[in-house]
Amino acid sequence: MGEIIVNVDVMMAKRKISLNALASKVDITPANLSILKTGKAKAIRFSTLAAICDALNCQPGDILEYRDELNNK
Repeated sequence: MGEIIVNVDVMMAKRKISLNALASKVDITPANLSILKTGKAKAIRFSTLAAICDALNCQPGDILEYRDELNNK
């Protein structure tokens, strides 16, 4: 079975926004955003994903990626 990769850190770097600034825009704690950013989160609310996409001006597919273990894609 594959896994879901969270690319919040990649999009943050592309948009040149800090963790604290994004957390403030999305209205979540920096600690919770850090958990998401490091890939340790087990779930994400659609409302949070939508707020992150709005703040980073991106699509959900820019944030979430499915990686198949067998094919590495």
